[in-house]
Amino acid sequence: MVSKKYIPDVEAVLARRYDNGADYWASAEGRLGVGDPFSTLTSLLILHELKVARSHEAIRGALQLIRGAWRDDGRYRLAPSGTLYPCYTAAAARVLCRFGQASDRRLQQTLAGLLETQHSDGGWRCKKFSYGRGPETEFSNPGVTLPVLDVFRFTEHVNKNPCLDRAVESLLNHWVVRRPMGPCHFGIGTLFMQVEYPFLRYNLFYYVYVLSFYDHAKDDPRYLEALGLLQSKLDARGRVVVERPNRKLSDLSFCAKGHPSELATARYREIVKNLER
Repeated sequence: MVSKKYIPDVEAVLARRYDNGADYWASAEGRLGVGDPFSTLTSLLILHELKVARSHEAIRGALQLIRGAWRDDGRYRLAPSGTLYPCYTAAAARVLCRFGQASDRRLQQTLAGLLETQHSDGGWRCKKFSYGRGPETEFSNPGVTLPVLDVFRFTEHVNKNPCLDRAVESLLNHWVVRRPMGPCHFGIGTLFMQVEYPFLRYNLFYYVYVLSFYDHAKDDPRYLEALGLLQSKLDARGRVVVERPNRKLSDLSFCAKGHPSELATARYREIVKNLER
């Protein structure tokens, strides 16, 4: 249930639902990932953080658009044309999982397809060479691998499938390497270390959160170092202070820059609970 104090935030997101040319934050030609952070996919992530129920009319309609983008091979076509990248599939699947659809038959095909396309180093990789080709582009994309693991944490594969341990290891290795990796050059630098919320990009808080669900990470010194850095940023009352929200979300109170966030702190407490198990 949405807290009364966050109703203006919910209304602000709902007010943008036609901005891209069609309903449910989609574009007129049916693109579901344009206009971030007010695309179909990202708006649903934000509304989920604000605890809007999936029975809400706008949520139902937007989820139907995503389900309609599913293909028989398990991938999702988020635009009328163009290459189908793993990051698109991960983005669609994590939204569906957040709204309780991890057991859907079609999503099971998506999981199988992701496992079949795992890169040799354990992560996932979009073959989109925006920065040219170099030795670093032979590796998986950490920024794709993280949301894929976010998907699998909702499934029976978590802490049972060794393929996911390999994916976790690829992210733990990136904590040490830190340099830009994969064709899309995901690195760990100053911006990564600034606490972002909600979880929209490859970032310290999202990294620590997702990996807290995986036993392979919990006692690893690399993970514990990342966790310690996140904890060092909590305020005196143990609350998460948002350092770098998306600038287009600056008017929303639940993720206001420089202020403790109740909802972000609830996510941090999930991390603590996961590590106690």
